Amino acid sequence: MRSGFISIVGRPNVGKSTLLNSLLETKLAITSDKMGTTRNIIEGVYEDEDSQIIFVDTPGIHKPLHKLGNILNKKAYASTENVDLILFLIDVSTGFGKGDQFILNRIKEEGIPIILVMNKVDAIKKDLLLKRIDEYKDFYSFEEIFPISALKNDNVEKLLKAVKKYLPNEGKIFEDDTFTNISTNFYVSEIIREKVLQLTKEEVPHAVTCYVEKIEYAKRKVIINAVLVVDRDHLKKIIIGNHGSMLKRIGTEARRELEEYFGKTVYLENFVKTIDNWRDRERYLKELGIDDLKKN
Repeated sequence: MRSGFISIVGRPNVGKSTLLNSLLETKLAITSDKMGTTRNIIEGVYEDEDSQIIFVDTPGIHKPLHKLGNILNKKAYASTENVDLILFLIDVSTGFGKGDQFILNRIKEEGIPIILVMNKVDAIKKDLLLKRIDEYKDFYSFEEIFPISALKNDNVEKLLKAVKKYLPNEGKIFEDDTFTNISTNFYVSEIIREKVLQLTKEEVPHAVTCYVEKIEYAKRKVIINAVLVVDRDHLKKIIIGNHGSMLKRIGTEARRELEEYFGKTVYLENFVKTIDNWRDRERYLKELGIDDLKKN
């Protein structure tokens, strides 16, 4: 059996998490149009009769404007080490920019095979797509170039088939039924955070995190207690909304998706708080996945 690790890298908002979900045919990573949506390294395991592929979703690599940005970039760079193949994702509708070139210059130093994945082909005309394919093939000796639409699942199956050629024949890496490295609590917290990103203003995403205090399982229902944490009072007011309207909307949309995940009725109790002591701050940083923020 062929098996290996495949890292998915690229700028923010090029569709890395959407591609991961499409490859696995399930929602594992949250998505939004906000920079910084993906903060953690998320692994998803694809398996069929002759292969086991561990796809690694990464934070978008960008020019950091703050310490959090530096740490997210470091996580993304680390994910390209010791993998068998890199899927370098770009947004073909916006073209190959300086940010893409910066990432390419960095990842090609690893000496790992790179497939250029041109995402969002549904957003441009075919003649422009062909022109850009012809242009991009001269940028680097890519193993292959794949135009896809991760959102519409266009050409993703062919990409998956191509990926298998680069896997070493070393047998399974993980045991059967292993699907991801993330816990149920983490998944639940990410779904709630996704709704915050999708429903609130631009200044909220970098400052909010979510963690699950408790999950209780009953025969026909799941009871979840979750806490949304921000570092400033005015952000707390945005998330709560007028008379609690925004928090209620966040909870309603998250609950609807979590009921599909658990296959049961979900009772979700959301609570919003600001950091008011050092214990809050320690947990806040840990849940962000950047507990070393103070060191950077």
